[in-house]
Amino acid sequence: MKHKASSENKSFFVFFLFVALFVTACGDNDRANNSDSPVATESQVNMVPPVDATRIINADREPGNWLTTGRTYDEQRYSPLKQINASNVGRLGLSWYYDFPTNRGMEATPLAIDGVLYVSGSWSMVYAFNAASGALLWQYNPGVSKEKALQACCDVVNRGVAAWGGKIYVGTLDGRLVALDAVDGHVVWEVQTTPKDAAYSITGAPRVVKGNVIIGNGGAEYDVRGFVSAYDAETGKLNWRFYTVPGDPSQPFENPILEQAAKTWHGEWWKIGGGGTVWDSMAYDPDLDLLYIGVGNGAPWNRQIRSPGGGDNLFLSSIVALRPDTGEYVWHYQTTPGESWDYTATQHMILADLKIDGKTRKVIMQAPKNGFFYVLDRATGEFLSARKYTRVTWASHVDQETGRPVEAPGVRYDSGVPAVIFPGSQGGHNWHPMSYSPDTGLVYIPAQQNLGVYADEVDFSHKPGFYNTGVDWTKATLPDDPKQRAGVLSQFTGFITAWDPVAQKEVWRFPHSNLWNGGMLSTAGNLLFQGNADGQFVAYTADSGKQLWSFEAQTGIVAAPISYSVGGKQYVAVAAGWGGSLITFGEVAGRSKGSVNRSRMLVFELDAKGELPEPVPFDRGTPEPPVLSADAATIQRGDDLYHTRCFACHGEGAISAVSFIPDLRYMSAQTHELFKPIVLGGLYKDRGMPSMAPYISNEEADLIHTYLISRAHQLLAEMQKRPSGQILEP
Repeated sequence: MKHKASSENKSFFVFFLFVALFVTACGDNDRANNSDSPVATESQVNMVPPVDATRIINADREPGNWLTTGRTYDEQRYSPLKQINASNVGRLGLSWYYDFPTNRGMEATPLAIDGVLYVSGSWSMVYAFNAASGALLWQYNPGVSKEKALQACCDVVNRGVAAWGGKIYVGTLDGRLVALDAVDGHVVWEVQTTPKDAAYSITGAPRVVKGNVIIGNGGAEYDVRGFVSAYDAETGKLNWRFYTVPGDPSQPFENPILEQAAKTWHGEWWKIGGGGTVWDSMAYDPDLDLLYIGVGNGAPWNRQIRSPGGGDNLFLSSIVALRPDTGEYVWHYQTTPGESWDYTATQHMILADLKIDGKTRKVIMQAPKNGFFYVLDRATGEFLSARKYTRVTWASHVDQETGRPVEAPGVRYDSGVPAVIFPGSQGGHNWHPMSYSPDTGLVYIPAQQNLGVYADEVDFSHKPGFYNTGVDWTKATLPDDPKQRAGVLSQFTGFITAWDPVAQKEVWRFPHSNLWNGGMLSTAGNLLFQGNADGQFVAYTADSGKQLWSFEAQTGIVAAPISYSVGGKQYVAVAAGWGGSLITFGEVAGRSKGSVNRSRMLVFELDAKGELPEPVPFDRGTPEPPVLSADAATIQRGDDLYHTRCFACHGEGAISAVSFIPDLRYMSAQTHELFKPIVLGGLYKDRGMPSMAPYISNEEADLIHTYLISRAHQLLAEMQKRPSGQILEP
């Protein structure tokens, strides 16, 4: 790690040194997995009020802090700070950075509280820094088993922590909720929030409302039933739980509203989960006392398998309003009735008061995966408007009277014909947070265009704890013909859209070279900050989208930035590190210039002169495949098996999109010899590659291996045509 020192914080350092020596001498034995550098003693921390509802509700009175993941309960991700502004942002420089001890995707929004920066990283690790100097104060490692990576659909990421009453809360990939002491990071309490024997995971940031720590979970690509839970912030006691889909109707319903929801389902959905996980966004209105949760896709995705006979399948792909004290249902709005395309409504939700038709309305806004931007009355759930913010072909429009989408013919892929539709499963907008500026009245969406090929998995067989989408992925691979392949790849793009939520139209757009770009931060300095897939951290004018400044981060940035101040000085911070669910898309993601992962915390201030070290070049080496003797039919069988068993981690076409996932075309001679001990025997389970024996037979492993050998030979032939003789990928 590199950090700077200044005369402004010498006394700060002396204070921390004294505390560190005192605590070390006393021997704090409860801080397993943490560093030896606490922030302050308990009595000294108590001099600063702990984070509570009053502080978060009145966050604008302390604009130098970032107290919750969206800064405020309304999740606008807008900073009132303007020391850094459109006239001087060109002077922005690197203040300090920290190299994380992991190399997986970084998706967390940091918190900045009273001079301390808290951030989570991959494998659910948590770090606390001196926010001005970058000195590491403590770190916590929950010790998640690397085998859990198999049941994390979208990388081993974590999107942030929550703070309340002197504690920091994190959800772990293996389903725990952990309360850490904010002073030194030791565990105060932890609770298992999900069944250990099911394929649940947690990647989202908790929220704390009225003393309840609210946490959801993921796993709807597998076979789980979604729910959101509330735990007492002091003790970890479960206070309430709201299930988002009904269970077995022959048993009592956990909530009266689920009896009504069950009428929108058919078949025996509860035997294969149902889905509806609350894996990311939430918001809270303290005046209405309503907690808003975003609900995810179905399990399986394919409705004709999940709910034969159709139905809306509540509360999939819905915004649901609950009472935060009890979890009582208040209202819902479903963005994609009977969803079948992984069109989650877990994307970022923003609360604002907008003047619509001459009347001020309390609204909630969302740009979910399905490609429409929604404005709803947040008191009642009344549908106000919806318009396309990206290319959408699955529906023509949302009916103004009913609030329901008008679907295009054939998009349900239930006739035996694959459906090619926009957007695909990556969505017009994924989890990357958008922001709202009350100065411009615009919502800034990290939008994208992409297509999906959906085909019914006619021989679907439920695989406990494994991918159960009900979609035939062998129909969704890129074409082999170079021109056709290039044409398809050209449909995968990204852009910033500055969206007027009242007029429901785009005001300006900034194009990106690829999809999967970072979350947004808008500020009172007429600035908009975003990292991108090409490894740049960029500042734009919020009113017009003019690029003013950029920084080469040496890795793709997908997380959202924040801004905070310490000692009268404003900083901008972002967690950098390429990763996330785009790894499934192989060559699509590998086109990004920032697809090599170098996980770092980056913090900027005016006139800083910090520099990153020269990056070590990334080179996968040269493939060493054995002789290929199989015929085309055998290779095709292996291709089909690979794309139903392996591609979710190792990428379409066996092309790894990221540096931290092995590209199986590049296997060494030794790895080829160990292929079955690795795949079936779990030889590399401590590296995140558990045994696939429950899902792949001995014969199937041989067929997959044959396909990978063929891909390696194709790559070698390609290499020989290039002047360098080598392809560096990503």
